Amino acid sequence: MRSERIGFALCGSFCTFEPVLAALSRLCRTYESVQPILSGAAAAVDSRFGTAAEFRQRIEAICGRPVWDSLGQVEPIGPKKLLDLLVVAPCTGNSLAKLAAGIADTPVTLACKAHLRNARPLVLALSTNDGLAANAKSIGVLLDRKQLYFVPFGQDDPEKKPASLVADMAQIPETVAAALAGRQLQPLLL
Repeated sequence: MRSERIGFALCGSFCTFEPVLAALSRLCRTYESVQPILSGAAAAVDSRFGTAAEFRQRIEAICGRPVWDSLGQVEPIGPKKLLDLLVVAPCTGNSLAKLAAGIADTPVTLACKAHLRNARPLVLALSTNDGLAANAKSIGVLLDRKQLYFVPFGQDDPEKKPASLVADMAQIPETVAAALAGRQLQPLLL
């Protein structure tokens, strides 16, 4: 097992939770410490894909530790240098826009801000219906930032949702390993 301390933050793109949880399971088999973090939506919203309580229970069982889902729980990530790498998967358009604008008002965005103050890698796994529309600018801004790495992504349904982008969640573990080595997993665009 690798000793790097990994944070794993989930936002509310519920349709991607199954492949995200599969990737989370793989990370937990590789790294000794994986700390789950939930956005407000991921922590509270029941959807057609399952209840918030069910997902919380599954995530905590996979990681073997309680979820952090409050600003107070994630704020010490920066000052105490609690993580070596932080993953945001799925990273919604809302979180992308906030990260690009420097807004840290949710558990996930504050975790990112706190983590980045230590110049440590942040991995983003996109899942947004407006990645090639309103959030294209946010993606561009974040692609230009140091310490940010993207899980390879592409259009998930070009015919029915032409502006929608989603990361290949199965590549999260490989992207994490590459980011820990200071490089972007390639090819970035699928």
